[in-house]
Amino acid sequence: MGRPIRLRDSDNDNHLMIYRHLEFPEVVLIEMEPIEDARGFFARSFDREEMLANGLASAFEQENLARNAHRGTLRGLHYQREPHGETKLVQCVHGRIFDVVVDIRRQSVNYGRWISVVLDARRPQSLYIPPGFAHGYQTLVDASDVYYHITPAFVQRSASGISAFSPRLGIPWPLEVTAVSDRDRSHPEFE
Repeated sequence: MGRPIRLRDSDNDNHLMIYRHLEFPEVVLIEMEPIEDARGFFARSFDREEMLANGLASAFEQENLARNAHRGTLRGLHYQREPHGETKLVQCVHGRIFDVVVDIRRQSVNYGRWISVVLDARRPQSLYIPPGFAHGYQTLVDASDVYYHITPAFVQRSASGISAFSPRLGIPWPLEVTAVSDRDRSHPEFE
């Protein structure tokens, strides 16, 4: 992982967000440093100016919530074809997920490689995924909710995916798959 960048809120030095560039430097784990007290905690989960300062897109057009009832549920691997390449900011707001990002940029030295992180609602974090990457996840516990900021907005004719079970990718999903949509099951294998 690259060196974290800490940016301070100009009005309150207690609000910190840490941007960690992962093995794919375009993919960034944003860790929120919560302020805790007897009530629980408060954390900033999105800051347009900080994202811009870190070179990340911040003008999101759509927000989605995925509710997943059972552990082992698999969603993905999804992406949008150009000219509607999608930037996502993904956060697990309840439960815990095994989140996977696959580099599908043919010109990239990382083409066909994948990375993963565990996103846990008990640790406030977001995963920033730019265009050129497929994304999917498996729920690790029951009742896992995943919140997405997306830009541009979803375009059905550009929606695409690759099989999460592609032998070439060899993703070791941590649990037995208990639920997957017919659409996700029908995606072609990665070549």
